[in-house]
Amino acid sequence: MLLFVWLIFRIVLFTAFRPVSTGLDVACLAFFAGFQRDLLVALVMTVPLLGWILVTPNHWRNSAWHRRLFWIVYFLFWFIFVFFLFVEFFFFEEFKSRFNTVAVDYIWYPHEVFINIWESYHVGIIAAVCFFTSLAWIACLSRFFRRMWEPSFTGRTRWLYLAGALAMITLLALTLNLKNAHVGSERTLNEVANNGLLAFASAAWTRHLDYPSFYKTMEPDEAYARTRRLLKERDTEFIESGHSIRRKVAGEQARPRLNVVIFLEESLGSEFWGCLGRPSTLTPEMDRLAIDEGLLFTNIYASGNRTVRGFEGVLSSFPPLPGDSIVKRDLSSNVETIARVLKRDDYATIFLYGGRGLFDGMRSFAVRNGYDRFVEQKHFAHPNFTTIWGVSDEELFARALEEMRIMAKEDKPFFATILSVSNHKPYTYPKGRIPEDPEKRKREHAVKYSDFALGQFFRGAKQESFWTNTIFVVVADHGARVYGKQSIPIHSYEIPLVILGPAVVKAPQRLPQLGCSLDVAPTVLGLLGRPYESLFFGRDLFKSAPGEGRGLLNHNRDIGLLAQDRMVVLGLMKTVEFYGGNPKIVDMSPLTERGNVENELEKDAIAMFQVAEDLYTHQRYRIDGNAAQTSATSEATGFTTQTPSGLNQ
Repeated sequence: MLLFVWLIFRIVLFTAFRPVSTGLDVACLAFFAGFQRDLLVALVMTVPLLGWILVTPNHWRNSAWHRRLFWIVYFLFWFIFVFFLFVEFFFFEEFKSRFNTVAVDYIWYPHEVFINIWESYHVGIIAAVCFFTSLAWIACLSRFFRRMWEPSFTGRTRWLYLAGALAMITLLALTLNLKNAHVGSERTLNEVANNGLLAFASAAWTRHLDYPSFYKTMEPDEAYARTRRLLKERDTEFIESGHSIRRKVAGEQARPRLNVVIFLEESLGSEFWGCLGRPSTLTPEMDRLAIDEGLLFTNIYASGNRTVRGFEGVLSSFPPLPGDSIVKRDLSSNVETIARVLKRDDYATIFLYGGRGLFDGMRSFAVRNGYDRFVEQKHFAHPNFTTIWGVSDEELFARALEEMRIMAKEDKPFFATILSVSNHKPYTYPKGRIPEDPEKRKREHAVKYSDFALGQFFRGAKQESFWTNTIFVVVADHGARVYGKQSIPIHSYEIPLVILGPAVVKAPQRLPQLGCSLDVAPTVLGLLGRPYESLFFGRDLFKSAPGEGRGLLNHNRDIGLLAQDRMVVLGLMKTVEFYGGNPKIVDMSPLTERGNVENELEKDAIAMFQVAEDLYTHQRYRIDGNAAQTSATSEATGFTTQTPSGLNQ
């Protein structure tokens, strides 16, 4: 029955999300590969039942209590199983993927996730459907299989059944790639061919990957030499030789220390922005600011499709390694961030987030890596509007203005990072801010509200004394949704990057340089123009010609490098894929032939990700040697300090 239900479910997924270019031969291969994976998981799920039959005597099986126990457990099993099929369908609809590390993360944060699911979907109706479906199924089984209790089995027969199942499991496990299904170049079809439970187990197991065992590598000396060459820019000097990328960036010590504010905007991808090509814009406020007053970068890509990927990319300028983001890993108590760079230049630093800092380990990462204070949902005494993800953007931004106003009166400049939450399911927001009804709970409406809140912030900021000596940066943490047939669906990764503030914007510009999340910090530091030391993997976009840029990318367990209308994707089991075409104009298509450009791009990708993994795992992505102890102590003691506004942080 498991095999039958999974077959029906796979047909549903294939029909609902079928790639346009899928041929009959590839589709049949996907279903055959799916059957193999389903068979493996079905056998594994049957083993506990076979084990129970092995240890229970025959006379138990005929007893009334055993029959009742069996039917109760069987009903619960099918109720949960059918419910998770609904969950998997909605997950696939959102991410075009079977259960992956996102699903694993959701298990660790049930408070936000399950309440969000309750608010976003008709959970009660779905649960009722699962209940009555399971009840009807059990009623049919009890009728058609009512004599199944009568046969008795010898101990030898029971052992043979169990041994046979274990033997088949072993055989299938040895002949299948358990990490993922790969039946062709179409990512969505590969996901259809997978099994959700197997995908979940694989994601949970590989959270911390042994990188050299799964991905292509090269000799360490070659990797570092190539990476150093890629990171070399004018006015930079490597200050350590060998296996190091530490370098000094020249600047003028006499330049003023401007304040810096970075907005990490939840899911605010380029697809919503009129100034980036959308015919009916959803961001009129930011369109106006970007076109009339800003430096608008028009060719920027997110490093991943999760907030923590934007977090590590924008703030740490660190490549998105496969597995977990470094925001959530256990060796991140002292890694380089733009907050650390600015603290070495005597800046005050603050992080403001509308939700709970516990989620994804964001508070821990921030306070251990350069931020003096972390303001989160619990520090808003009486918020007027909240969702499960936190306080509304307008209240968060109002608090940010208040904090900046206070810090501007101090002797030192400030660096603030603001992470928004409103543009997230269930897509609700305060009434009366925009014409659209929040009760309709549409993504497009939440985008318009997020834009409204940003416009309101900047109107307020222009009335403040610090407006003239502050750099404001608006960048999305990632795109809104995953779509595209590449292993790394590059279309959905395009994000805006806007820099505002009269201190650095003398005239509005549209800038076509190719870049990614990792380039934000070096670009901002370049605008400051002061000397600093760096380990960052990103580049100052103002030092790059349009054809020189690159993007370091991640999707699930795939990592990649985008450059010169080419994208190379490094996958598990040391696989390599190439795509060609301008992702802003056409779908990037798989390349069947490779030339010198592709070979060099592959080597560049291997080198940069290998160096990043080596620096992180050996705890050398740091400049401050003793900062970890101080920050760790603050975190261990609850990090309670008194803020200027009188709230415990």
